[in-house]
Amino acid sequence: MSKQVGDRVPLSRDRVLRAAAAIADARGVGALTMRSLADGLGVKPMSLYHHVANKDEILDGIVDLVFSRIELPTPGGDWRHEMRRRARSARDVLRRHPWAIGLLESRAAPGPATLRHHDATIGTLRRAGFPVDLTAHAFALLDSYVYGFAVQEAALPFQGGPDTAADVTAEIMRHLRPEEYPHLVEMATEHVLRPGYDFGDEFEFGLDVILDALARRLPDDGPAT
Repeated sequence: MSKQVGDRVPLSRDRVLRAAAAIADARGVGALTMRSLADGLGVKPMSLYHHVANKDEILDGIVDLVFSRIELPTPGGDWRHEMRRRARSARDVLRRHPWAIGLLESRAAPGPATLRHHDATIGTLRRAGFPVDLTAHAFALLDSYVYGFAVQEAALPFQGGPDTAADVTAEIMRHLRPEEYPHLVEMATEHVLRPGYDFGDEFEFGLDVILDALARRLPDDGPAT
């Protein structure tokens, strides 16, 4: 049945890439092969080569697809608001596509959405008065923070949201003696186990620290031209 459906719907590069991203979402990027992609589309593997040259081109394409889903910052807007909006959007997208975290900056042939994203980010910082070198530092710092947080968040043994860490933390606490690990016990009882704790709030705190630090480094002589 799947082959008949696949045969009725013409293949396109966009359809191939969306199917590839769906496989990566469901089973991880390691499960993405030309065979698994063809099976998912209900076609023969050779049919794929009319739209993509090889697996590398598929990886380039699905990375670009992920970048297309991250909100673009707007050059000329308030830079803190734009960088915060971009960072939040990137975190949300990476939570939906955790396989992409290690791939976003790994591709040697970036696609148009990737290039638009980078150009808009650089343009927003430059228009706000960031010199070129500080723009490079800010871009690298913000991406390192967002990607690093996404890695940490994806690895947590609980789902995100308020109070979701409590059960896991409470179980760990059963094996901790306060006299042996006083600081861990203090952190857990006075912070993590308090009602409403959400690990995601740590993202906003860290982002504020970074944006405040960048603002202090911004020259006072007005926007770059």
